[in-house]
Amino acid sequence: MENNESMEIIDVQTVSVTEAQSRAEIDIQISTAKRFPRNAVRAVDNVIALVTKDKDLAKSCVYSLPRAGKDITGASVHLARLLASEYKNLRVMSRIVDIGETMITAQSVCLDLENNNAVSTEVKRRITGKNGQRFAEDMIVMTCNAALAIASRNAILQVIPTWFVQRVFRSAQQAIIGDISTEQLLLRRRKEVLDGFLTNYNVTEAEILALLELETVNQIKETQILTLVGLANAINDGDTTVHEAFNRNKDKVASDTKAKVSEAIQKANEKLRAKRKPEPPREEPPSNVEPGKLL
Repeated sequence: MENNESMEIIDVQTVSVTEAQSRAEIDIQISTAKRFPRNAVRAVDNVIALVTKDKDLAKSCVYSLPRAGKDITGASVHLARLLASEYKNLRVMSRIVDIGETMITAQSVCLDLENNNAVSTEVKRRITGKNGQRFAEDMIVMTCNAALAIASRNAILQVIPTWFVQRVFRSAQQAIIGDISTEQLLLRRRKEVLDGFLTNYNVTEAEILALLELETVNQIKETQILTLVGLANAINDGDTTVHEAFNRNKDKVASDTKAKVSEAIQKANEKLRAKRKPEPPREEPPSNVEPGKLL
C-alpha cells in the first residue's frame, strides 16, 4: 500500500571541515574572552609607558600625509598593532581579495570577542607606474603587504575606542618632540630630522622647505618636526612614496621647487634694491655756458 501523505524534503547544507574548525576556534576565543575580560585603563597605561620610554617606538606610532596644503596625521600601523596587543581579546584577519590589472584590494576584519563587534575594511592600491606599466612581481608583493597592513590598521582603530587611541597618540607626539626648551636643543632635533631625510630618502632641504611652504630651515619648529617624522613613517609603511610626497618628476626633483626657489631669490633681490638709497640726479650745466668755464 502506497503512502500518499506529503513528504517534506529537507535540504541539508554541508559544512566544510575548515569552516567548522574556524567556528570552533572563534567559540573558544569568545569563551576565553568572557572569562578574562580586558582592563582598558591598565591597557592604555601600559602602552603609554612603552611609547614614552622608547623614542624610536614613539616615532613609529605617528604618520603624516601632506594633502592640499593640510597635514593629515593619525595613528600608524605600528601603533594599531601595539594597541591591539594590549587591548586584548581582538581577532584580526587580513587577506588580499583581488589582484587586478591596475589595482589590488586588501580586506581586513577586526572582531571584538568580548563585545561581539566586528568591523571590515578594504584598501585599494595601484600596481601601475605613471607610464601605465604594471609593477614587477616583487613590487606587487610589497604593495600587497603594505595594503594588508593599512587595512588591518583601519579595522583595529574602528573597533578600539577613540579615547584609548588619542591618549596614546598624544603621548607619542610628546615623546617624539622631546625636550626642545632651549634653542640649542631645537637645533639638534631639527638637524636629526633633516639628516634622516637626506640619508634615508635622498631628500634635500629645498624639497622639504617646498613641502612645508617655508623659506628657511629656521622656521621649522615643533609642528613641522612632527609632520616630517610622521611623513617618514608614512613612507616606510607604504601610505605614500617619496615621489608622491615631494611631487617629484622623472628627474627626482620636486616640480615646484625650482619655481619656489626662484621666487625666494627674486623677493630677496627686491628687498636689497629697496634698502639701497637712490643716487641724487646729477646737475647738468646750462646750455649757454662753454665747457670748462666757471660761472
